[in-house]
Amino acid sequence: MERQWMKKKGLAVLALALAAGLAQAGELTVSAAASLTNAFKDIAQDYEAQHPGTKVLLNFGASGALLQQMAKGAPVDVFASADQETMDEAGRQGLLAAGERQDFVRNTLVVIVPVDSKLALGGLKDLQQAGVARIAVANPASVPVGRYTRGALDKAGLWSAIEAKAVGTQNVRQSLDYVARGEVDAGFVYATDAAVMKDKVRVAFEVPVDTPILYPIARTAASANAEEARGFVAHVLSPAGQAVLGRYGFQKP
Repeated sequence: MERQWMKKKGLAVLALALAAGLAQAGELTVSAAASLTNAFKDIAQDYEAQHPGTKVLLNFGASGALLQQMAKGAPVDVFASADQETMDEAGRQGLLAAGERQDFVRNTLVVIVPVDSKLALGGLKDLQQAGVARIAVANPASVPVGRYTRGALDKAGLWSAIEAKAVGTQNVRQSLDYVARGEVDAGFVYATDAAVMKDKVRVAFEVPVDTPILYPIARTAASANAEEARGFVAHVLSPAGQAVLGRYGFQKP
């Protein structure tokens, strides 16, 4: 009798383990640049609708911070960064599946101001005006939009002047929020971020950059669900995925 009970208990434990394994197999973790937040939420919803039983777990943040998470062992199936440099580093660290990296969208760097701002800004040199006291600038060390910003300001010979007014942020959406709430006079973000809050911010001008702002995406080498990861990347690159990205202002690479 005891042996039969033990056998039943063992089968129950096995069934639970299999169920847990199946549940885990249906989960896909995607780490993506903060500027992709709105578009990837829609894309993930579409993907789940087309793949019943699959749950897409989204993790957004500065590309550099996401890279650090992966390097420390965070489980990630798909990585999408806002720049080539971060993805290059992921490749150097052996974190990407070989030969599966692709550029999927392009973006534009802009300076935004609160929608009711009276400032007249037509270019980078205008940020030196006395009326511009605080400027949201993402950390160039870990945030792609911060690196693009510093590169543009360095080329214009204005980094020192603007750095003195800079209010540091941890990702592009934090810069957007600061401007939207009127906590700063201006901020550097992507055009797609500005489009998310048209009722609270407006684009003052576009910032010229030497390096095209191309976003790459790739399956990770440590993906626990390679087939689903490839499927999600394919969906992002598909006409349907590109249409969603286009609605949020992203351009084709």
